[in-house]
Amino acid sequence: MRIIAGQAKGHRLKTAKGLPARPTTQLVRGAIFSILETLTDDWHQVLDLYAGSGALGLEALSRGASWADFVERDPRCCTLIRQNLERTGFAARGRVYCCQVEKALNILDGKYNIVFMDPPYSEPNLNNLLDELATSPVLAAGSILVVPHAARSATKAAYSGLHLVKERRHGDTLISVYRKEGADC
Repeated sequence: MRIIAGQAKGHRLKTAKGLPARPTTQLVRGAIFSILETLTDDWHQVLDLYAGSGALGLEALSRGASWADFVERDPRCCTLIRQNLERTGFAARGRVYCCQVEKALNILDGKYNIVFMDPPYSEPNLNNLLDELATSPVLAAGSILVVPHAARSATKAAYSGLHLVKERRHGDTLISVYRKEGADC
């Protein structure tokens, strides 16, 4: 797996066989960033939830994000993310939180312009997670949430101020993109 575009274009990312993470394919990552380029030019703060290898957050850093926080519960994946930050030269622009997403939402104090949430396709509580994230302080007015998920897992058009602005399907992956409403929008 490689970084698709930007400053670190072509850098190989480390992935590990046998880990629970399902890497986001290059096709899906390309589609995600194509969508984002039409929706925002504010890439200052990025949050990558269920980060796995960190591919989404690293791609954002490569394309100009100033900072990325990565949240992953598996310690082996956390090690991979740190190694990938080093490999791409972004170690000074990212931090890894090795904990559950629910815990991270309670300890993170920043507001993020873009949030990636790429949970396991077998995640039975996707809608509950979206409800929790919608009311979390990590989303500011105008923040964009990108959720690649199994096409068979239905999501709602709105969650407590988050409104669906775009969906795109690629095989068994559905990319749902939400924007947080508010005074700054």
